[in-house]
Amino acid sequence: MPNKHVAVLMGGWSSEREVSLSSGHACAEGLRNAGYKVTQVDVDRNISSTLRELKPDVAFNALHGPFGEDGTIQGVLEFLNIPYTHSGVLSSALAMDKDKAKKLAKAAHLPVAEHILIDRAEAAKKHPMKPPYVIKPVAEGSSFGVLIVQEDQPNPPQELYRDDWPYSEYLMAERFVAGRELTCAVMGDVALGVTEIISDGEKFYNYDAKYKPGGSRHILPAEIKPNIYQKILTLSLKAHQLFGCRGVTRSDFRLDDGLMGTGELVWLEINTQPGMTPTSLLPELAAHAGHSWEELLSWIVEDASCNR
Repeated sequence: MPNKHVAVLMGGWSSEREVSLSSGHACAEGLRNAGYKVTQVDVDRNISSTLRELKPDVAFNALHGPFGEDGTIQGVLEFLNIPYTHSGVLSSALAMDKDKAKKLAKAAHLPVAEHILIDRAEAAKKHPMKPPYVIKPVAEGSSFGVLIVQEDQPNPPQELYRDDWPYSEYLMAERFVAGRELTCAVMGDVALGVTEIISDGEKFYNYDAKYKPGGSRHILPAEIKPNIYQKILTLSLKAHQLFGCRGVTRSDFRLDDGLMGTGELVWLEINTQPGMTPTSLLPELAAHAGHSWEELLSWIVEDASCNR
């Protein structure tokens, strides 16, 4: 660790730029406190040249969204032979593509909700499936572009007609599962715990609920039946291994265990670049498992490698 130079990659140009900057600043400060030499890099399209000049020992990937967590920056770092954190090229690309991720998860018998892939024009004309359902861009994070279609909604969301629609033209329609929002972090080969997320004033765990102070409350450990808690730990580790992930990940779930609920538990997705902001879930889960902020960051850096 002494004198190890870490380049914290942050910012970028995706919809999640501001989230990434927040993650990057927090991680850089924590790494300095842990004793590392740190350079913060606001990533642009000259990143290869920048890294060649810096010659860091490790690239800490604090990018979010397209380019940062879809295998692209991972490929650049492999080409430059710079050890990097989090997951590698293939696992990042698979996890970021919601359609392919769901198909892989279903084939491995993870509990998933039915979904179909559809282009925006078709999704705007008529309901792609019986409401209620959720519309999601295939390759975005932080709930950007997510639309919930209620059971009594006669037409698809009007937002789909926007001329300035900023997301992919390929969308996923997924059966809406009522109930609790739950998430579980994995660190290496250990599932750390399960958090319930209560989004105050929001219909679901959207961008504002995730990143605005007071947007959500986190109950850790989640107050659910012990067998369900253990099942979520097991499924999260299974997803981490199924996608070939490295470092830290976070799997999200819905649990319909209310008074009139069906008891259904559904795996939604795996996040290979969990947020590392002051309101983020993974640092909370790590702390709950006994890892301080600096210890978590140090573990991530020391786990870095190429050929991930």
